[in-house]
Amino acid sequence: MILDVTKLGEEVLRQVAKPVEEVNDEIKQLAEDMFETMIENDGVGLAAPQVGKSLRMFVVIADDDVRRVFINPQIIKTSEEVGEYDEGCLSIPQVYETIVRPVAVTVQALNEKGKPFVLEADGLLARIIQHEYDHLDGILYIDRGDKEFAEKTEAQFKKRAERALEKAKEKEAKARKIAAKIAAKEAKKNK
Repeated sequence: MILDVTKLGEEVLRQVAKPVEEVNDEIKQLAEDMFETMIENDGVGLAAPQVGKSLRMFVVIADDDVRRVFINPQIIKTSEEVGEYDEGCLSIPQVYETIVRPVAVTVQALNEKGKPFVLEADGLLARIIQHEYDHLDGILYIDRGDKEFAEKTEAQFKKRAERALEKAKEKEAKARKIAAKIAAKEAKKNK
């Protein structure tokens, strides 16, 4: 099932996610739904907070096309060497910024079967892991770049959310007006 992707400004994106207590059918289904949602939105990684779930898990499909699930991950080692890359995020659509991160990481986690694993990753996979891992701590990629750019982006998304709320209120008021007119006509008919 395709899930709604949370957008910048929604509280869950700024919370420290809670550990997954048990890898059960519900968690396995969530991982499947997250893969579907990520693929539908042309993403390469998706963290549970991005679908409104404050849980320490994320899914990834990097340039090697392998589906990976990380439950309760911990980055245990990063390279000293760093690299730049233009990052984007499904929760901050159509906004990109050059971010500096370590080029390699070692991560330990549980997979979708609840089995522990350790993965050494570099290149794009390492970057995606770090980006999604940040989501679990309420950190967004814009927090790792230019402060002014981050503030401007936050303000832009706040305005978007306010406009969307206004439009929703207008639509609701219009629907109430129409319903009242219909009810009045029905009442006249029934007299």
